[in-house]
Amino acid sequence: MTLPPVLSPPASPAHAVSRLRAARLAASAKPYLARGSGLLRCAGCRLIVSHCLCALRPRVPTQAGVCLVMGDIEALKPTNTGWLVADVVPDTWAFGWSRTAVDPGLLALLADPQWQPYVVFPAEFAAAARVVTAVLADRSAPTAQQNARKPLFVLLDGTWSEARKMFRKSPYLDHLPVLSLSPEHVVSNYRLRRSSCGGHFCTSEVAALCLALAGEERAAQALAAWFDVFSERYMSLRLSTPLNRESEAHQRLQALAIAGGVTPPESLPTPAA
Repeated sequence: MTLPPVLSPPASPAHAVSRLRAARLAASAKPYLARGSGLLRCAGCRLIVSHCLCALRPRVPTQAGVCLVMGDIEALKPTNTGWLVADVVPDTWAFGWSRTAVDPGLLALLADPQWQPYVVFPAEFAAAARVVTAVLADRSAPTAQQNARKPLFVLLDGTWSEARKMFRKSPYLDHLPVLSLSPEHVVSNYRLRRSSCGGHFCTSEVAALCLALAGEERAAQALAAWFDVFSERYMSLRLSTPLNRESEAHQRLQALAIAGGVTPPESLPTPAA
């Protein structure tokens, strides 16, 4: 099987989505040919070498985790933004979705007592009794709250039709609360793929909203800036326009690193399994 050529970035350990992509490619009978698949791409950020942004990658310790349940070929797409979540949030897991089988690792994670899972999905698709609009209290608070379980945001990563199918046909999620977000004053910046619904947000944007709701403001800001920088560089390639390395998004990401709380790539720990 012929795969798109890639370069491995230095000191960039593979995260959950990267590992899922490798496993999906290994199991495929034929290559997945995305747009620009013949270009020399960086294995760390999926951009061509001239636009590689691995040196800017943020990493923010959090008390929240993200579980990505991904459509069949979602991890293979260079436009997938679940990859960006795994770049930033250390406790990120990624599992492929199937209607007929479920990864035992996913079931074990959902049953882990240290986590309180929330399926993130619009309220109109769930029974009212399951819907919540807030997450666990701040674990930094005193007394009994110190023993609270950490929030784990379960994101269904795929096209909108795929996400609805995953929500309907995943009985192992039926007992979990459904977190419904209401970002009335937030406008999606997603430009990498066409969407039939203008009000939809990509996976990275949803994850940033969840992190902010959990009080992880630093991680939310870093993920939002990382998404914006990735989008700018990707669109620069797609449109053949000059890359602006001093754009507002680049400056915002740099400012977060300078302000502290963002780990530079060369000192990253090995990501969670």
